[in-house]
Amino acid sequence: MKNKKINTVYQTTNYEMFNKIDGNRSMNKAHLKRLKDSINEESLCVPIIVNENYVIIDGQHRHDSWKELNLPVYYMIVKGYGLSQVHRLNNNTKDWRILDYAHSYCELGKRDYCKYQEFKETYNLGDYESIAMLEGNIRGSGNSFNNFRSGKFKIKNWTKACNEADEIVKYKAHYEGWKRRSFVIAMLHLINHKDFKSSQLLSKFKKYPSKVHDCVNSEQYIEMLNKLYNYNQSHKVSLLYN
Repeated sequence: MKNKKINTVYQTTNYEMFNKIDGNRSMNKAHLKRLKDSINEESLCVPIIVNENYVIIDGQHRHDSWKELNLPVYYMIVKGYGLSQVHRLNNNTKDWRILDYAHSYCELGKRDYCKYQEFKETYNLGDYESIAMLEGNIRGSGNSFNNFRSGKFKIKNWTKACNEADEIVKYKAHYEGWKRRSFVIAMLHLINHKDFKSSQLLSKFKKYPSKVHDCVNSEQYIEMLNKLYNYNQSHKVSLLYN
């Protein structure tokens, strides 16, 4: 079978002919510097991908690096590509973080993603845990990240999620592992238990810090927290199951 020519690689120093796509992630200055240093050592012909309107689909950091170094830009034109292809390319290379997707969809006017950014900035919890709380799924879901990346993320109850996060942040001063995923998931289990009183558990964290320790998973955390919650209590309740 003969080789088939599909796309042509072009070269130009007309940097202004290219456009950035709305909804793409913001530039990473550290990555840009590393890329420029690498290009200074050896500039490889790795073309950027643009669509028929010269909107950059892949390679905006390479474009800016070549521009700042006054070197030619190599590019390929692929018609019909847009933001969904930007996401797919970066998802396949695992180059985009969850916050990159949040920024991208927020720029496109998706309010749930803007609120997600606000939630992350306020509470500084992990992505998995933050998505779980905002989606109203206290244990998280294997599809949560895929839905988030594809633009399907929806907040179920903003006020409830913030109240849960407020409760968890209270333990920051008393336990170094307060942000661990397994601890957060365990705390969400307790917070949503009908017999749980946060003030009682928090007082035990303050009085008996030696009884607080790292656990392997959320189940072990729940058992440890249940014992601590009932320690020296005349009336004991089980928080193991909802």
